Amino acid sequence: MAVAIAVTRERRDGETRCALTPETVKKLTALGATVTVEAGTGLGSSIPDADYAAAGATVAPDTKAALAGADVLLKVRGPTAQETSALRPGAVVVALLDAYREKETVAALAGAGVTAFAMEFVPRITRAQVMDALSSQANLAGYRAVIEAAYAYGKGFPMMMTAAGTVAAAKVFVMGAGVAGLQAVATARRLGAVVTATDVRPASKEQVESLGAKFVAVEDEEFRAAETAGGYAKPMSPEYQAKQAELTASHIVKQDVVVTTALIPGRPAPRLVTAAHVASMKPGSVIVDLAIDNGGNVEGAKAGEVATTPNGVKIVGWTNMAGRIAADASALYARNLVAFTGLLVKDGALAVDLEDDILRAAAVTHGGAVVHEGVRG
Repeated sequence: MAVAIAVTRERRDGETRCALTPETVKKLTALGATVTVEAGTGLGSSIPDADYAAAGATVAPDTKAALAGADVLLKVRGPTAQETSALRPGAVVVALLDAYREKETVAALAGAGVTAFAMEFVPRITRAQVMDALSSQANLAGYRAVIEAAYAYGKGFPMMMTAAGTVAAAKVFVMGAGVAGLQAVATARRLGAVVTATDVRPASKEQVESLGAKFVAVEDEEFRAAETAGGYAKPMSPEYQAKQAELTASHIVKQDVVVTTALIPGRPAPRLVTAAHVASMKPGSVIVDLAIDNGGNVEGAKAGEVATTPNGVKIVGWTNMAGRIAADASALYARNLVAFTGLLVKDGALAVDLEDDILRAAAVTHGGAVVHEGVRG
């Protein structure tokens, strides 16, 4: 029998993305799979049910009908308790599980005998690039962060010379030059801002400068060794953090817009911008905290809202920034999922091979147990 793939509506607050698009439905059916989509799945991304049906999917009226007989459930966020209980033992779930924090969801999946894969754990190796959902979503989030900053900022970004005088370019400081940060740098540059950026990873300096921005960091021996083999930032020593904080304080006071993007896998987001930093900024300045979903980089940031400080600085704390550009975010994430699902389907049948290095790295639950060492610990 063909592999039965199901997609259900996202029910987490504020989640506008969906796990499959009509384009990717066609790709999955070409693999020999059947696809069932719950009615209303694509509404947040402006995809009507009729488009899924035209692409070859069956549109089910509700969650129970969508999951009946499903071998694989594809999601953006982790499944609800209702969805997990409707899955048969041995079924597969693939989603952005937020596995370090969503312990109850992980435990429920293990208890149900479901094999669950977390897209955030896909290794950053060449073979897995097309499956890198963190990068696809961070890219869009970095772009949208600058758009949100421009909206909140009471002035223009580019220098403009007019008969009435010259308008100075906005000064934008991006903290964290990973995928989201580099896209924020590129977007701010395209809008005409004067851009600086910082990161603790030495490789980021060349990347920032290649985009026409200036790199700002304490470049000592610890800085030159501050990157893991996987390309992530390492936690820095208190001594380095103090030196970097002093440099940040002297730089941030001159900025009009600050975008923070720093994350450390499995840990709360590091605090980069303190209340003192915020208090030093000019009235009308804007800070966008892209790490708010993981606790935030900015003191005073409030998840899901724009906070205005007593000195008139706006701190943008929108959660799920990629979801604010839902159509593109869904399209890219769905392609990530299809590439990953290709590892699970062999000759039209479900074949979960945990000897595959990508599947092994992304596996969170299997055989009734939590198998990911970092999550289990």
